[in-house]
Amino acid sequence: MGVGIAVKDLNAWFGKAHVLKEVSVKVGANAVTAVIGPSGCGKSTFIRCLNRMHETVPEARMSGTVMVGDMDVYKPNIIAADVRRRIGMVFQKPNPFPTMSIYDNVSAGLRLNGYNKRRELDVAVEDSLRMAALWDEVKDVLKKKSGASLSGGQQQRLCIARALAVQPELLLMDEPCSALDPISTGKIEELIFQLKAQYTVVIVTHNMQQAARVADHTGFFLMGKLIEYDKTEKIFTTPSDKRTEDYITGRFG
Repeated sequence: MGVGIAVKDLNAWFGKAHVLKEVSVKVGANAVTAVIGPSGCGKSTFIRCLNRMHETVPEARMSGTVMVGDMDVYKPNIIAADVRRRIGMVFQKPNPFPTMSIYDNVSAGLRLNGYNKRRELDVAVEDSLRMAALWDEVKDVLKKKSGASLSGGQQQRLCIARALAVQPELLLMDEPCSALDPISTGKIEELIFQLKAQYTVVIVTHNMQQAARVADHTGFFLMGKLIEYDKTEKIFTTPSDKRTEDYITGRFG
C-alpha cells in the first residue's frame, strides 16, 4: 500500500543557487499529487529530494525533513539505496536498459535485491507488466526483444513496470508523458489513475490538463516556493493565491 509524505522546511541548493525555499507539505497516501509550475520553479528538484536523487548532483545539498511513511529519509543512519528501493522513480525520457531483454529490464531491480529464483522472477515480471498495462503487448517476446526495441510509449510503461517490480511504497514521475504521443499519454494517465489503489503517486507535469485529469491534489510551485497546495478541483477553479490563478489562466509561465 502507499504511504503518506510529510515535508517540513525543505531547502535545496545547487552550489550557491537556492532552488527550493522552505517547502512544507503533507501528501496523503494512495492518492495522485500533481506538481505544477513554470520551468525552473523547483518541481523536479522537489521530487528528487523525496528519494535522495538530489544529492547525486555535484555540489547539491538540502536541509529540512522528509518523512515517507515512518522513514526519515535524511536520517544519518538511513542508506540512500534503501530509500530508492522504497521510492520508485520514472523519468521524463524512457530509459530502458538498451541491451537487456524486456524480461531482464523488469527483473533487474529484483536481482539486485537478491531475488534469483526463476519462479519468483517470472511471477513478479508478469505482475509488474500487467500493472503497467503492457503484458498483452509483450508476453510473446519477453526474452526475444530488447527494451529499446519497443515504441516510446511502451518503453515508458516498461520503465513503470521496472519501478513497480520492487514493490515501492511511493512512485515519483517526472513529466512521464512529455515525450509521448496522445495515445500513449492516454494509456499512461489511465495507468496512473489505477495505480493509486496500491501506491502513492507524485507526478511533475507541465500539462495542466493532465494534472486536472489525473491528480487528487495539486501543488503549485513558483521560484522555488510552494505557493499553494490543495484539492485539484479547487486549485483549478477557485485558487486561494492570485499567482496560482495567473498561472492557471495563462497570464505567465
